[in-house]
Amino acid sequence: MTPSPTTTPDAELVEATARRVVAEHPPTSTPLPELMGAWYDAGLTWVHFPVGLGGLEAPRALQPLANRVMREAGGPEPRTVNTIGYGIVAGTIRRYADREFATRRLRPLATGEEKWCQLFSEPGAGSDLAGLATRAVRDGDGWRVNGQKVWNSLAHLSRWAILLARTDPDVPKHKGLTYFVVDMQSPGITVRPLRQITGRAAFNEVFLDDVFIPDGQRFGEVGEGWIVANSTLGDERTSLGDRVAARGSGVIADALALWAAHPERHEPVLRDRLVRLWVRAETQRLTGDRARVAASKGVAGAESAIIKLLNSELAQAVYEFCLELLGPEGTLIDTYALDAPDDESGPTAIQRKYLRSRATTLEGGTSEIMRNVIGERVLKLPQELRADKGVAWKDIPR
Repeated sequence: MTPSPTTTPDAELVEATARRVVAEHPPTSTPLPELMGAWYDAGLTWVHFPVGLGGLEAPRALQPLANRVMREAGGPEPRTVNTIGYGIVAGTIRRYADREFATRRLRPLATGEEKWCQLFSEPGAGSDLAGLATRAVRDGDGWRVNGQKVWNSLAHLSRWAILLARTDPDVPKHKGLTYFVVDMQSPGITVRPLRQITGRAAFNEVFLDDVFIPDGQRFGEVGEGWIVANSTLGDERTSLGDRVAARGSGVIADALALWAAHPERHEPVLRDRLVRLWVRAETQRLTGDRARVAASKGVAGAESAIIKLLNSELAQAVYEFCLELLGPEGTLIDTYALDAPDDESGPTAIQRKYLRSRATTLEGGTSEIMRNVIGERVLKLPQELRADKGVAWKDIPR
């Protein structure tokens, strides 16, 4: 019989190490950078990473075990300390950066002292990311970059960014891209907030005017940025996969709490909708656990597209139900202030979550793109027809 992953020597090591760290650095009284620095030094930030780079070379499936010890001791869910850095950037650094770069950048990423953002999408290149127009041109021992990026989460708070830019316009669009890391404090970078329908501005647009990037901050070979970017996008779609959700948690918990708080509005039709939503949520939760297990055995595959699609559409359906349950009260909101807290609390939190949920089927890849990925990579359907296949980027009408 195969031993349970929580009873193996690796699991015992992970749990014992995690308990030692929280005992020596009590999460409720230790400053966050110090706490997460100790967590990193002990190899618990990404347990499957190499020793010395925040890992223990243990199975990835043991990450929830370490994180649970942290939460039970009163500490944060580790990935929330630097969401994009933890779930999206770190894996790409491990796969493509040299040891020196990884050593310098991973620890401050893990402690939250250096936030990261993602400079991929552009006004004319969202779902068709490979069609992006931001240019990077050789300049001595580096590159000069000019262009505009958009929908960049946390760019206004970030020290570093991952950047996809076009280095060769004379080849088909997927082959002329190169992947860089850029210091957000570099001259020529301008960050402007994008105000959302919630009133807040967690997204930004970023302008790059003659920004210099040393060639040492290039990941992968010149012209192979699409390959590197796809590894990053796979990590993005599974960035929540290391946490096993409890039954009834997540967005469905809001619907259940609201239902319990308003017994006077219970109707058979609404009850039936809530039950159906609960079943969807449980199916999504179990699918997410399957995706987590698959990811623990190698690089995330098309399962990530399935779970992303399920999460996005479930969130919208749940908050649509919540607003219907609230009735006229659902039209109210307490503030549209730009500087309002981002904790989704307050008397009209449900209304704000409903507004925020409208973005879930767009961010991180639209639902249409996710369905294409599932159709082509899981169901093995023919690829979508592309009129620009094999055409040099410069010759594609824009």
